[in-house]
Amino acid sequence: MRLILVGCEYAGKTTLANEIVKWTERTMGGGRGFHDHFTIPPSELPAEAQAEFLALSPRLKEMFQRYIIQYHLNPMFYSDPDHNLVGFHIEEAVYAPLYYGYGGKSEYAERTKLARMVENEMMDIAPDTVLILLKASAEVIIKRMRENPHPRGAVQEQDIEHVLQRFDEEYQNSLIRRRFVLDTTTATVSETLSQFVAQIEPYLSEADRLRILTHQALQQSD
Repeated sequence: MRLILVGCEYAGKTTLANEIVKWTERTMGGGRGFHDHFTIPPSELPAEAQAEFLALSPRLKEMFQRYIIQYHLNPMFYSDPDHNLVGFHIEEAVYAPLYYGYGGKSEYAERTKLARMVENEMMDIAPDTVLILLKASAEVIIKRMRENPHPRGAVQEQDIEHVLQRFDEEYQNSLIRRRFVLDTTTATVSETLSQFVAQIEPYLSEADRLRILTHQALQQSD
């Protein structure tokens, strides 16, 4: 599968990504995890390195983010059965002008224009890519933020309505035609996964379907 999960922080992207990995293991016998390191500062860095990253100038942050996005378009990733991403270029288009200090409209390396360039390249490399927007009401996002604040979270409470609108705009303007929306406002994790399974079915590749059938046959033979 080629999946890109996008949406406002606290909408449930990472939670769903983890559930999709488990579902892939159950139905296909295994698969790759998600690349989930496009938010500044990268969460996989130790705390000291995250602080150093945040102290970089906007110009250096822009250079690094442009590199990491382009790196994940490398054909070597698409040679694997799965290449799944969280946030990626659309998150960058939303967060960079608001929080990182670069990439605004008519500025150098405008991120909305970069997002469409990335999608043009992606449609050549992997036209079977599926874009999934996770959304929730502003009230629910605020509630989750207050109850379980992320260390070094990107989104500020006063910006939530704007951020939700911007993710919707980038989703609507995306060149990726295989796509759908999942609303987690009232849905449980298991309900969201069930909705994902139902909506991804038409977009499964022949290779994905073969993996499912092969795994089923292996289970029946045990």
